[in-house]
Amino acid sequence: MGYRVVVVGATGNVGREMLNILAEREFPADEVAVVASPRSQGLTIEYGDTGRMLKVQNVENFDFAGWDIALFAAGSGPTKIYAPKAAAAGCVVIDNSSLYRMDPDVPLIVPEVNPEAIDGYKKRNIIANPNCSTAQMVVALKPLHDAAKITRVVVSTYQSVSGAGKEGMDELFEQSRAIFVGDEVSVTKFTKQIAFNVIPHIDVFLDDGFTKEEWKMVVETKKILDPKIKVVATCVRVPVFVGHSEAINIEFENEISATEAQDILREAPGIMLIDKREDGGYVTPIECVGDFATYVSRVREDPTVDNGLVLWCVSDNLRKGAALNAVQIAELLGRRHLKKG
Repeated sequence: MGYRVVVVGATGNVGREMLNILAEREFPADEVAVVASPRSQGLTIEYGDTGRMLKVQNVENFDFAGWDIALFAAGSGPTKIYAPKAAAAGCVVIDNSSLYRMDPDVPLIVPEVNPEAIDGYKKRNIIANPNCSTAQMVVALKPLHDAAKITRVVVSTYQSVSGAGKEGMDELFEQSRAIFVGDEVSVTKFTKQIAFNVIPHIDVFLDDGFTKEEWKMVVETKKILDPKIKVVATCVRVPVFVGHSEAINIEFENEISATEAQDILREAPGIMLIDKREDGGYVTPIECVGDFATYVSRVREDPTVDNGLVLWCVSDNLRKGAALNAVQIAELLGRRHLKKG
């Protein structure tokens, strides 16, 4: 006997990726429902590459009673309305939006990092999925923290336009086309031209000069990994369609060498170490697309601080940064609590 699973926001980039990953990983689902806004009602979506077509239902009148798990990829607005309804109906919500991440009664989970925290889901019947840039970073940090105790992290991100949804991907494509054919470049989704450019601005600005995306990386890392770690982030949008990259400077309480760190990362869950000190001996975002792993490259010692390392981290933000992590949470929930079949 398997689970009855709902994907809310199934027509978006992340929702479709959730369906792909559920199918790829052969998640034990006896029934899958796809739900979206009224304008998508009646459309059909393929369940992975199975050939099985699912008809989109209207979230406004969907009854969550009798369903086991709801994967939400609908954004904070719709989630605020429908996630509490699903949870109250007995359906466990795994939410990809930022709405519940810092709620003290909602666990914020990366299964390779803090699986035990999922046990607190019963307070609200809701589990939060972290920000895409946070998720891949804490996967890389966790085994190193266990080995030598991280005290401070300085991270600069290079985030793809898919993190801004289909509109972001469309804008990069249209601007690139316009430049090549000599048309006027139109800027609508981002604050400046993204084609052949980088923008040091993701989400809204806060009073202290940081952006909300940078704030998310700080507070989410503390909640997931360790509240004592000091974190500072600079988040940058780059003209890449899929795949987030991060340059991470890490300070430790205890001594750790680059070689020791490589040995630890090589064996760590969810990580693929590709670190050859030669041309091409590292992973770039285009190479991680479609993969489950968080890739780490260019591990080296930081000579400017005591007990410091620097590394390069790359992951498919639509997968580990969103859809894959949500499905992994569902798998963890099943193993620890729901247990069917």
